[in-house]
Amino acid sequence: MITFRYKEEPLGENGQSIMRPVADVFLKTTSGAWIEYHPYIDSGADVSVIPLSLGRLIGLTTGQTVTSDIAGVSGSIPVVYKSVQMKIGSAGFPVTVTWALTEDVPALLGRTDIFDRFTVTFRQSENTITFA
Repeated sequence: MITFRYKEEPLGENGQSIMRPVADVFLKTTSGAWIEYHPYIDSGADVSVIPLSLGRLIGLTTGQTVTSDIAGVSGSIPVVYKSVQMKIGSAGFPVTVTWALTEDVPALLGRTDIFDRFTVTFRQSENTITFA
């Protein structure tokens, strides 16, 4: 079982904060190295999202890839669907991600290829998320 803690983040300029579910996840680069990143765990996201710079960091290219748009709370953004290697805890596996062609999106850990592999439990009152 893998346990992540919610992380406290500022909520505007008024000094208030909010606790958000965040995971410690690794993506494999095209050169074989693992890059750690910290996406929000989003049970409402169909697929995981990585911003433009993270995709470039792991070696993704658009090449001949067809782009499409996905919509969320903040509107529609252009993305490219890619298959990458992900590691959560000691478990490494392939996942489909949407690589946003913009920086204006947060990294999200969505349901596709994740929620079928793990039983994900949010315990908001304890500020923890478990992957079993």
